[in-house]
Amino acid sequence: MQPDLELVHIRKGESFAAWTHGYPFRTVRWHYHPEYEIHLVVATSGRFYIGDHIGRFEPGQLIVTGPNLPQNWISDIEPGEIVPARSLVIQFPQKFVEDSIAGMAEMEAVVPLLERSRRGLLFDKGTSDTVRPLIETLIETRGLKRLALFWEILDVLATAPEPEVLASLSYELDLSNINEGGVNRAIAYLREHLTDDIDERDLAEMVGRSPSSFSRAFKRHTGTTLVRYRNQLRVDLACLALLTRPEVKIAEICYEIGFSNLSNFNRHFQKLKGMPPSQFRATFNANEAFRATG
Repeated sequence: MQPDLELVHIRKGESFAAWTHGYPFRTVRWHYHPEYEIHLVVATSGRFYIGDHIGRFEPGQLIVTGPNLPQNWISDIEPGEIVPARSLVIQFPQKFVEDSIAGMAEMEAVVPLLERSRRGLLFDKGTSDTVRPLIETLIETRGLKRLALFWEILDVLATAPEPEVLASLSYELDLSNINEGGVNRAIAYLREHLTDDIDERDLAEMVGRSPSSFSRAFKRHTGTTLVRYRNQLRVDLACLALLTRPEVKIAEICYEIGFSNLSNFNRHFQKLKGMPPSQFRATFNANEAFRATG
């Protein structure tokens, strides 16, 4: 089965993405992206897939993956259960690190790490324990300190005890048909313009299909309609804003992500997350307070 393309959102004025996501979540599927990823599980256990490697994970698992390496983490949870914060994630473009290495000789030290990460690297518990508070601080930090923490994390990883390599030497992803039918290209465009008023006809025209043909292909590829898929993405984006920007009012987030009115936003959020936005934010804050005192 071909993996789906995940479009990594890097905010304006930043060089990489750093965020927390819960479970279930839109990225929890067989997917790939051109960016490197540092992925630290902080809650739940389950099964994970990296390339042609399958294994079990539990809290504390720390994995680094290279560009276009398919991956997925599936947690063992009860039906209807929602985990506010399952993973800490850093995603960074290849060009960002290549430009940094070209401009600063000291950065050469991370090259072996990045090369080996193309098959996925699983680090030991000691490294995970060292990295976790750094990632948690980085997610909440802005400006130069954020950049300093990023390079500190890479330094820890580059000098850590030898990690386990996951995907086999013979594994290689065939991307030749990854955009067959244009659906992934349409999804990528939709995610880049998530707050714009784009309908199915616009996307069908962009990929050279009739609206009815595109609609069938989209539903077959995603398992849902374009409207529901877009609402899901917007609600996921709202979750990220609710967790990382506690000072912003829920109404502001509603309009910022593309919903036209607050009641419509609340209705979709409740349906998809099983609770209103205010409760989602409060639940996460309570979880953070518990962790801080634990």
